[in-house]
Amino acid sequence: MRFLFFLCGVLTLGAAEPAAPAKAPNIVMIISDDHAWFDYGFMGSKAVNTPNLDKLAAESRVFPRGYNTNSLCGPSLASLLTGRHVHRHGITGNDPLVPASVTPAARQKSPAFLEGRAQMIKLFQQSPHLPRLLGEQGYVSMQTGKWWMGDYTTGGFTEGMTKGGRHGDVGLDIGRKTLAPLTEFITRAKKDGKPFFAWYAPMMPHDPHTPPERLLAKYRDRSPTPQAARYHAMVEWFDETIGEVRAHLEKEGLTRDTIIVYISDNGWIPRTDKPVVDFARSKQSPFDGGIRSPILVSWPGHIKPTVVDAPASAVDLMPTLLKLAGARVPTDGDGLDLLDDAALRARPFVAGQNSTHDIRELGRPAASLRYRWLVAGDLKLIVSSGLKTGETANGSTDATEPPRLFDVKADPYELRDLAAERPADVKRLTTQLDGWWDGR
Repeated sequence: MRFLFFLCGVLTLGAAEPAAPAKAPNIVMIISDDHAWFDYGFMGSKAVNTPNLDKLAAESRVFPRGYNTNSLCGPSLASLLTGRHVHRHGITGNDPLVPASVTPAARQKSPAFLEGRAQMIKLFQQSPHLPRLLGEQGYVSMQTGKWWMGDYTTGGFTEGMTKGGRHGDVGLDIGRKTLAPLTEFITRAKKDGKPFFAWYAPMMPHDPHTPPERLLAKYRDRSPTPQAARYHAMVEWFDETIGEVRAHLEKEGLTRDTIIVYISDNGWIPRTDKPVVDFARSKQSPFDGGIRSPILVSWPGHIKPTVVDAPASAVDLMPTLLKLAGARVPTDGDGLDLLDDAALRARPFVAGQNSTHDIRELGRPAASLRYRWLVAGDLKLIVSSGLKTGETANGSTDATEPPRLFDVKADPYELRDLAAERPADVKRLTTQLDGWWDGR
């Protein structure tokens, strides 16, 4: 296969300036859910088939070393919508902390949960939002799929599927049950002569891993475990939906008028002994299995397909899209324009954090902080805060966990800790990390 980015040694920054558009481009943002960075054909996978993502990559400016701001979906998605790191937008976890005395069945209806959720939404609305800024330029927008911040209107969308449920309610039907709300929106926006922004964030390949039997049959014998087979089949099912969305754009004659960007919200590695995720190395962890994702930016005829070796961040998508749309770019954002080669070369590092699933203290990110991490060139530093879980008010701590250092080019699965061999690099990168993070 042409694209084996992780294995390829000739990745360079290429010319990127887009041709001036005659009209505002449409934008489709595709976000997969719980999808490991290496589970793509174009990233060298032999385990899973992703023909539609491979085709999109061949037509894109590709960042194989993309990074999310967090390996938990709520904080990660909030960064995509605000262009801010987690300690700045403040949504450090998926849910508010509730007393341990509340039973699991009563948890989401408890006063503590409902009040905490309301406060999270209020905090989220203090940041700028991509759909709202595009709306200032005349865009209509549609939310489908994962959405944590109450009703879709809280993010500035003009239309949406989610009515306020915890992480998407009826919006989670998209991809798994239907694509009609998304395709009908695209058709309607074209008819009305409006540029559009579509948020396509299906709960795929996220569990429950319930792929069609025709796909599961392909992976039963080729995947190492039954749970891996179900996950791999879900990845291909998600890939099929991308093909359907792109076919609809083609049918409407919108392919060359539409920017498509892709990223995953966080990673997923199935455990080999039981049908759950490997939390130690992927989702909710500071390792690349949890935070790394390829980033694709495609606009046929305007953005030259190329592969960029520089690390990129999820917060870069917002300023990139706003600039392409001719919209206002907030001056206090955390990201760079992904088409600006000089800025990418000059950036010393990308960074992020990992935090507890439940927010221990809203408005004080340090209270929920588990790890901070930084990628500078080929090196990656992981620094523990000492907080192990923090899932409840009785969360334990362990201040003895030392920093870890990896060469993620030579050791992409982070198996060899170099911290003891390279103390000067640990000290230098820790100073940079401390200067970046201010979440007191």
